[in-house]
Amino acid sequence: MVKKGVFTRTDPELVSVLEQLQLREPIFHTPEFGSTRADFERATVPEYWETSASGRRYSRGFILSTLEQNPPVDAAAAGWQCYDHALRRLSPDTYLLTYTLRQVERVTRRATIWQSMNGGWRILYHQGTTVSEEVDDMVPASWLEVSPWSQKK
Repeated sequence: MVKKGVFTRTDPELVSVLEQLQLREPIFHTPEFGSTRADFERATVPEYWETSASGRRYSRGFILSTLEQNPPVDAAAAGWQCYDHALRRLSPDTYLLTYTLRQVERVTRRATIWQSMNGGWRILYHQGTTVSEEVDDMVPASWLEVSPWSQKK
């Protein structure tokens, strides 16, 4: 069993970047991220897209239109909790931020790819994955029934 630190480790030299990005998560749901369509446009690259916890893919245009018609919930006011943050540098100006988000009873693992551009932060991609139980490094019961590796070809 792997210790939790492997999932939440951030290189000490990246702590200041981690602190900046934590303020902007969960995306679309914090004052630091913004609250207007113009804010959301500035915070996402034109090619931005995301995969939701349901597995659906959403384009930037769809998200911007939806947020304009249905203003997002403020995470803090709704009692949402973000924890287990970790940051990895992917390139000199691009980072992968991962964390867990608890929205009352719903728990998701989140991953956002952030890029520093022209003195600000913009998102390239975001994904949420629903967590059925908060257990790591455990073989799913469905694999024990029929192991995907034991299939004969």
